[in-house]
Amino acid sequence: MADQPAVVAGMFTRNLVRAAPVDIAMQRVQSGRARAVVANSGCANACTGEAGWKAALDTTRAVAEAIGAPEDEVLPASTGVIGAVLPAHRIVERVPELTARLSPKGYLDFAQAICTTDRWPKLSQRKLAGGATLLGIGKGAGMIHPDVGPPHATMLVFLFTDAVLDPGEANEALAASCDVTFNACTVDGDTSTNDTVLLLSSGASQRRASRDELTAALTEVCGELARSMVADGEGSTHVAEIRVRGLSTRDAARAVARTVATSMLVKTALFGKDANWGRLLAAAGRAGVPFDPAEAQILVGGIPIVQNGAPIGAEAERKANEVLARDTYVIELVLGSGPGDFSYLTSDLGHGYVDVNAGYRS
Repeated sequence: MADQPAVVAGMFTRNLVRAAPVDIAMQRVQSGRARAVVANSGCANACTGEAGWKAALDTTRAVAEAIGAPEDEVLPASTGVIGAVLPAHRIVERVPELTARLSPKGYLDFAQAICTTDRWPKLSQRKLAGGATLLGIGKGAGMIHPDVGPPHATMLVFLFTDAVLDPGEANEALAASCDVTFNACTVDGDTSTNDTVLLLSSGASQRRASRDELTAALTEVCGELARSMVADGEGSTHVAEIRVRGLSTRDAARAVARTVATSMLVKTALFGKDANWGRLLAAAGRAGVPFDPAEAQILVGGIPIVQNGAPIGAEAERKANEVLARDTYVIELVLGSGPGDFSYLTSDLGHGYVDVNAGYRS
């Protein structure tokens, strides 16, 4: 909660099936002002019709009345099981107690409260020039393949700063940072109905941040949160950065990196610590991007295992398999000599993911 109306910018899921709180928040951020966020975990309040809308509005109305703010300056966010209406009364009846407990030190409790299947809360912080601060709080472990944009188990991210921000620049900086962080990470390839990223600026420091400075800080904070989500992916044991280089454009490199990062065969090979270069190259080849396979190079942790489209040998693969035993590593696909370069974060896929999701509703 902000003591005074804060500048707000938001990015939301581009899934056509959106939860009630997403649609409400999308409408309200258009004003560029907000006083508070009310977030819940355990119930996504998605695919719930008019009852879901009413439930979300009941919670924002209760918070608005408690803090003396216009209702349209309170933004809802939800995460959890799809298809159940939010039991709003459980939040509404606790609003007086919750608002009385508001504290500058409450961010740790908030980070923990929004977790679902997360094994740990996600936080990141940066100092801006002049003494202003940027704090990021996120959650996400499953149904992680964000596709967020303006004004469009779930990813929720809340970014708070006391820097003075221009609303237009805040939106531009947030969009740019999301493009190379949250929109470049995946756990399972499923884009949620509830993905929400909100940036709120109180301006209390009276220090103005430039768009470039803000974009850089947001990219660092969002990048750390994205990496933490992938590391915490349901059943995840490894984080791999899939870097594609040498294509004609950045968008082409992104398309290939995304295809490789979401390949089930690639992800299961990573779980098995198997440098299965054939799966990497096959995934790249179905991305719809032209390149000459005879020029392809693949490196695992800097160790070449494929040169000119052919394997280098068993010893190279043995060394690569040792790299794949690490918690995190980089896999590079060099597919030409062009300027296109893009990296995508992914997790491995093992038995743990099935164990979590086979019984998620039971």
